[in-house]
Amino acid sequence: MADSPILSMRGIDKSFGAIQVLHSVDFNVYPGEVMALVGDNGAGKSTLIKCVGGIYPIDHGDVFFEGTPVTIHGPRDAAALGIEIVYQDLALCDNLDIVQNMFLGREIKKRPFGNLDEPAMEQRARETLKSLSVRTVKSVRQVVSSLSGGQRQTVAIAKAVLWNNRVVLLDEPTAALGVAQTRQVLDLVRRLAQSGLGVVLISHNMNDVMEVADRITTLYLGRVAAEVKRADVTYQQVVELITTGRTGTIGLQPATAAESA
Repeated sequence: MADSPILSMRGIDKSFGAIQVLHSVDFNVYPGEVMALVGDNGAGKSTLIKCVGGIYPIDHGDVFFEGTPVTIHGPRDAAALGIEIVYQDLALCDNLDIVQNMFLGREIKKRPFGNLDEPAMEQRARETLKSLSVRTVKSVRQVVSSLSGGQRQTVAIAKAVLWNNRVVLLDEPTAALGVAQTRQVLDLVRRLAQSGLGVVLISHNMNDVMEVADRITTLYLGRVAAEVKRADVTYQQVVELITTGRTGTIGLQPATAAESA
């Protein structure tokens, strides 16, 4: 496992009016690993991820990328660093094909007239899918509306990888998928980490988390209950962290849970 995080957030506070949602949150993402972010509804997962992506400005705290202090004012700043979020709704256009979706807003154009370079975009789309060992998509010219849920998730993830991002955050990537499609997506999540990316998996499915995560960060009522190595905890211990936020009952010390990683 990597020793130093590629993305590190320290003491993050976030409030909406009088309601404080995040309290001094520390969060780390390591290259070549899957960090699962778990917690019950209202724990602060979505708020934290939107702070990472620049959608919400943080009130207090520090952000480091590859050890360098950075300020993320908005999604463009996050994208410039190489941070991409794949949301649960995927943000794909059903009426466009795979290539058009992957290059939407970033089309490759021929010079000097500015016509779209369709062969170049098709080639890069194929190469990206091949690099991820994706074999479930028959043609990069398939219209997205014709794809299964698992295939759509694959396209959304491939789109994130296409632009040489360093950190990819996946919001409930297996929600509403069948068994076979879930298997495909989980395999893809592992391949992303094996390629050297820092991967964040936000999920309520503990089976998925326990299968693919290298580390787990648990949020409880806007605070970090623990950051632990997956190998050091059981399924039941993670559930207890999610539901009670207490580390002592499962043999972890609050001050050292993150340090042990």
